[in-house]
Amino acid sequence: MTEQEFRKRLELLRNEHRDLDAAITALTEAGSQDQLQIARLKKRKLRLKDQIALIEDTLLPDIIA
Repeated sequence: MTEQEFRKRLELLRNEHRDLDAAITALTEAGSQDQLQIARLKKRKLRLKDQIALIEDTLLPDIIA
């Protein structure tokens, strides 16, 4: 993948992560009794966070000074 493709993918993942966060908050505030659905959304959100971190590490490698 090129750097531009990584950046586009990163933006898409961040948007999806933000949307999941909003969905989880809305379900929780609405008093949803569907804890399984909330747990699945949280698990998906964590996977997205891992993917975001991986791409960020690829784009910004550690530089030892």
